[in-house]
Amino acid sequence: MNPALWIGKTGLDAQQTNIAVTSNNLANASTVGYKKSRAIFEDLLYQNINQPGGRSSADTELPSGLMLGAGAKVVATQKSFSQGNVQTTDNSLDLMINGRGFFEVQLPDGSSAYSRNGQFTLNDEGTIVTPGNGYPLQPEIQIPENAQSVTIGEDGQVSIQLKGDGQSQVIGQINISDFVNASGLQPMGENMFLETQSSGAPIEGTAGADGLGVIKQGMLEVSNVNVTEELVNLIQAQRVYEMNSKVISAVDSMMSYLTQRL
Repeated sequence: MNPALWIGKTGLDAQQTNIAVTSNNLANASTVGYKKSRAIFEDLLYQNINQPGGRSSADTELPSGLMLGAGAKVVATQKSFSQGNVQTTDNSLDLMINGRGFFEVQLPDGSSAYSRNGQFTLNDEGTIVTPGNGYPLQPEIQIPENAQSVTIGEDGQVSIQLKGDGQSQVIGQINISDFVNASGLQPMGENMFLETQSSGAPIEGTAGADGLGVIKQGMLEVSNVNVTEELVNLIQAQRVYEMNSKVISAVDSMMSYLTQRL
């Protein structure tokens, strides 16, 4: 079997994965806190026919070798945690981290997940939770029923003003977590990430301290997907896919010619 057929097939598989990654970025172009991904390619094993530097005679050596590649594959998808654009809202529980860091929320099994999506709301007990599934923000903060307004400072300090009371009261502190290798986090959907061995343990701290970002109230961080860039990547992936399919078609024509002539 002509090896070019299998090489072309690996190219098709790799570009299919690349297009899937790009389409997921485009689908989440309006998702708050979403971080775009990119496919990481590498070439496959080589058939080493002549080793570079091998002896060609008693006094000479090969200046270059003869090695035939076996194609390409996608080995990883890498998240880009660059800052997204700012969207201003009128909701006091809409929060944005300007800089490094993640909000920590508690999952139903008691474990923690981490998110850049600061769209929060209150449950029936007045606890600050995520809007989609009601996961409580950590540390857990409860807003009293008679709270007239909620103020969250850049350092994450939460204070309220009660009805009929001109004094503000501090009721909690929102901390943020960071990771040595944020690209090693495992995306789980729902705008959340899970800690892995590759990401390292979470480093919890106060917003604005030790290199962590600050919290902005009444703002959201939108997706960092550049739609124009993703469309260009999509066109490029389509063209590479077409070229690999033409390789397969060309090899098929060559083999057809041989079978008809011999």
